[in-house]
Amino acid sequence: MDMMKLMQQAQQMQAQMQAAQEALATQTVTGTAGGGMVTVEVDGQGAVRKVTIDPSVVDPNDVAMLEDLVTVAVADAQRRAAELQQGAMGEVTGGLQLPF
Repeated sequence: MDMMKLMQQAQQMQAQMQAAQEALATQTVTGTAGGGMVTVEVDGQGAVRKVTIDPSVVDPNDVAMLEDLVTVAVADAQRRAAELQQGAMGEVTGGLQLPF
């Protein structure tokens, strides 16, 4: 195999992966908990952008429940972002399992 051609392909794939990462940063996904009482919006890279809490779940006597709802919503949103990432990177890598 021609080493120069292989290097060019690697550079092209790297540029495509970078473009896909930049596109992911502009996309958002939402995770929820408590039947939508807590929602968390993250970008396609998993960074939290917004947290919305329904006032009815704000109980000063049960802070632990609210903490649990936020934790679940964040995990849900980040899982969805990871799925989005895998889909975007799968298109670039042709299904190769590469770490990002």
